[in-house]
Amino acid sequence: MYKLLALDLDGTVLDSKHTISQALIDTIQSIAVNTHVVIVTGRHHVAAKPYYDQLGLSTPIICCNGTYIFDYQNDVVIQENAIDKDKADQFITLSQAHDLKMVMYVRDAMLYSRARPINYMEALLTWSQTFPENCRPNIQKVDDFQLEAQRSEYVWKFVVEGEVDRFAALPFIKNHFNGERSWIDRVDFAATGNSKGNALRQYVQPLNIALEECVAVGDNHNDISMLKAVGMGIAMQNADDTVKSTADLITKKTNDDKQGLAQLLGQLFLNTH
Repeated sequence: MYKLLALDLDGTVLDSKHTISQALIDTIQSIAVNTHVVIVTGRHHVAAKPYYDQLGLSTPIICCNGTYIFDYQNDVVIQENAIDKDKADQFITLSQAHDLKMVMYVRDAMLYSRARPINYMEALLTWSQTFPENCRPNIQKVDDFQLEAQRSEYVWKFVVEGEVDRFAALPFIKNHFNGERSWIDRVDFAATGNSKGNALRQYVQPLNIALEECVAVGDNHNDISMLKAVGMGIAMQNADDTVKSTADLITKKTNDDKQGLAQLLGQLFLNTH
């Protein structure tokens, strides 16, 4: 019997409208009664929190593709491999020299440029404002990334948009950052060594759970390390062929099917048919 379920959010638990079906909420909550359920996401913890609350979880969350593990219950960072402040400063300087748009994830906020906003961040800011102020994801426009990086306790990752390939090939970037493409012209950069698979490997150790006893579900390239690390790696039907080729199982339905993932997880963990 599997002892842990690791779930990606976007493209997996979330449908294309960024909502979770009631069937999947009910199934995950039922599984969580006897099984450790952990969210493993590329998101910042402030942008994952509304979905975490919907699912009724109390476990820590793995964020920013394995950069850190966060405990919502106590508002503490359990484990991290954040970007060194000096390297963050150099990264910002180089990205500006290459005329790239940028987002910076710091301890408790997602920051983007007031002068050069990115469309998806504008959409995310609009989304965040649909929540009450006391639980609203912290998304802000800023004027000076370097000042904000020095002010914050941690810099988790950068997202850059534009002509990224030449920038990613710079020796400084290649030596100190792990880049993962998240859109056609957008790349996420975190500290070297961060991945969902590595973070999950460290996460399960104190729980006395073997990776072979874990199930992971994902849909994107940043999920591959996690799918390969566990006993049962499940790729979503909406994943591309590269991701599917690394999985043990592929869902019959996409993330937009209201029952698909819920039914599969029910069969695996709840013996439903």
